[in-house]
Amino acid sequence: MNHIFCIIGKSASGKDSVYRQLLADGILSLSSIISYTTRPIREGEKEGVEYHFRSRQDYEAALAAGRVLEWRRYETAFGPWFYYTMDDGQIDLSASGYLVIATLESYMSFRDRFGADAVVPLYIEVEDGERLQRALDRERREKEPRYEELCRRFLADCRDFSEEKLDLAGIRTRFSNLDLDRCLEEVRDYIRGYD
Repeated sequence: MNHIFCIIGKSASGKDSVYRQLLADGILSLSSIISYTTRPIREGEKEGVEYHFRSRQDYEAALAAGRVLEWRRYETAFGPWFYYTMDDGQIDLSASGYLVIATLESYMSFRDRFGADAVVPLYIEVEDGERLQRALDRERREKEPRYEELCRRFLADCRDFSEEKLDLAGIRTRFSNLDLDRCLEEVRDYIRGYD
């Protein structure tokens, strides 16, 4: 049986790094699911790699057409941003296993749609002080740093990933990402256990 492996974690926990490396090394033979977002593209991001960057009007049209599998809305310092997964032909569990970056809500939406046996959470965590420093370092590299949004996101993550919410979502296994290589090794071994 193929699975959808959902990489979940607070902002600046290293989800993107884990995701990119797992796909790049090809060891696990997983396909990517590229989510969509209405947020502005960040420095160094590429269309169709991290996300499909779309307008709010594109999102609303897809939602109205019934093509959105799951979605989240974030009230940011710059207005609402939407993140969503489209029914665009990317997912075929009879053909492949998948890797996707998810929130708790999107993980649960995938689990509800495809079944608990097919959807596996991979919770990546980093101590909050280290995570805040990583977020600050990343934001400083932007042409126009958005510190207000960084702070909003950091505080929201504390609520969104509370121990109670993690428990309700059934998150039992966690992967520390203080050392990326070690984290990757542990995640690979865990995924191999599903073969």
